[in-house]
Amino acid sequence: MMLPRTPAFGLEGRRAIVTGAGRGIGLALAAALAEAGAEVTLVARTLDDICAAAVAIGKAGGTATAAVLDVSDIAAVDCFFRERPAFDILVNNAGTNRPMHVDAVSEADYDAVLDLNLKATYFVSQCCARQMVADKIKGSIIHISSQMGHVGGPNRTLYCASKWALEGFSKALALDLAPHHIRSNTIAPTFIETPMTRPFLEDADFKASVLAKIKLGRLGRVEDLMGAAVFLASDASALMTGTSVVIDGGWTAE
Repeated sequence: MMLPRTPAFGLEGRRAIVTGAGRGIGLALAAALAEAGAEVTLVARTLDDICAAAVAIGKAGGTATAAVLDVSDIAAVDCFFRERPAFDILVNNAGTNRPMHVDAVSEADYDAVLDLNLKATYFVSQCCARQMVADKIKGSIIHISSQMGHVGGPNRTLYCASKWALEGFSKALALDLAPHHIRSNTIAPTFIETPMTRPFLEDADFKASVLAKIKLGRLGRVEDLMGAAVFLASDASALMTGTSVVIDGGWTAE
């Protein structure tokens, strides 16, 4: 009897790009893709963090390079992708949050969150996918969304607006790119301990309210997301597109 074989999780020979890769979730996902065999380009607005990350990945046996890019500069994004060979894997991780009551939100706050979380992701995806299509690459585009792209939360009108929009964008993008065998999916985490979330989680009452929602009883760690990124980037998820991998410890289950 011939048994079916598990599709490969390895990423050898593939080129990946991760935005916001200097620390936190972006750094962890870049490390995961490199460990799986991908050649990874780490992107951020400043060089120091991504240079250190690329060196660390190299010392761990992976292949990584650092590239400065402000993903909110759409003209720069277009030039960046035109000047490079096509990537096989894109991880849209760059993002921000400005938690506040809806009554306190200014136009500047709105622009800061939506421009990075949604507009930049849209055009990075467009430019990267354009090169994938031109080179006939069966690529994988992974967007780092949030459980807040599936539910609401107090003082999260901006963040929820951006992440719900990102979930819809990913589904529609999946349909546009399916004829080219390019997949689009999201990873939607709960609160992950990172430099961005640390100031909020230092508030004991806020942390307690978060833990009360996470049914598994702990905050997320970046390691909780690494396997999902490798899965979505690899042949193991070849029939997955237009969906979301929700890693929330049970937050959205009730």
